[in-house]
Amino acid sequence: MTRPPRLPILAALALLCASACGRREPADPRPVLRVGHFVTLTHAHALAARDLTEPAQGWFERRLGMDLRIEWHLYTAGPSAMEAMLAGALDLCYVGPQPVLNAHLRTAGEEIRVLAGAVRGGAALVVRKDLVRRPGDLRGRRIGTPQFGNTQDIACRAWLLDQGLRVTQAGGDVRVVPMALPDLFALFRRGELDAIWAVEPWVANLELLPEAEVLHEDEGSLTTILAASAAALRDRPEAVRRFLEAHAELDAWMRAEPEAARTRAVATLDRLLGRPLLPKVAGRAYARLRLGTPLRREDLEELVRVTRRVGFSLPEGSLDRLLAAPAAPTTAASRPEAR
Repeated sequence: MTRPPRLPILAALALLCASACGRREPADPRPVLRVGHFVTLTHAHALAARDLTEPAQGWFERRLGMDLRIEWHLYTAGPSAMEAMLAGALDLCYVGPQPVLNAHLRTAGEEIRVLAGAVRGGAALVVRKDLVRRPGDLRGRRIGTPQFGNTQDIACRAWLLDQGLRVTQAGGDVRVVPMALPDLFALFRRGELDAIWAVEPWVANLELLPEAEVLHEDEGSLTTILAASAAALRDRPEAVRRFLEAHAELDAWMRAEPEAARTRAVATLDRLLGRPLLPKVAGRAYARLRLGTPLRREDLEELVRVTRRVGFSLPEGSLDRLLAAPAAPTTAASRPEAR
């Protein structure tokens, strides 16, 4: 008795693919609110909200009370997120204040709005402790920042100027090297960088290295805000208003239940990074965040002055329209529903 010929593996896979392609799930017909954030712990509100998301109804969806779904978008730094918002590909974003100011002023106040504060702190300057014991030791050194012109890059340059150090891209007292955080981490480990101005959880990860220590912690600076496109406010004002209220409620819960909030935020970060943070890294990193951050006009005005002082050009313009969105009402902390 002869056996029937075996179906070649590639042909079998092709049949399976064709079968799967023929059973495509119907597209979700609900309108989408596109929300961006970064894969950093300083965007803890977005991270916690994503971990509280159920298959059909998440933190924001339940509180929007509308036939609407949230679509999350990831970015590596603020300038690229603002480019997406200006291109109409993003409605809201948790982002550093510097790129928001840049986009607002460069579009003559037409395109970007700030809705709320989110996080202060969570950023620090980590140095090689065998080379740098005090700010003056940074003379002649190379310092890495996450991206040219982003919030941390500007903060680093301003702090260096406050220490009496001239900052340049090449030459001068200190050389600042903007680069993606994973690359900065690798260069620091190889001894090709002497310091990094970073945000959490990169700061706490760097502290694990025997050669590293924190020289300066940027505790009070505004790190993360919630921004919206002017188009989203114009076309879907009720959805944006309810999202803002849900953000305020989330912030209140996170401050009332810090351990639960940290667990939620870190769980999402672990999934996005593809590897878990060590418990001591997660604890140390989250402890540096200051939630319940009010949105203060003077913070943004000071940032405009600092940006110009460190040598970046910004168009003249008013911040009145940037802060035109109404503040979210104060809400009592509520316990998130079980998944």
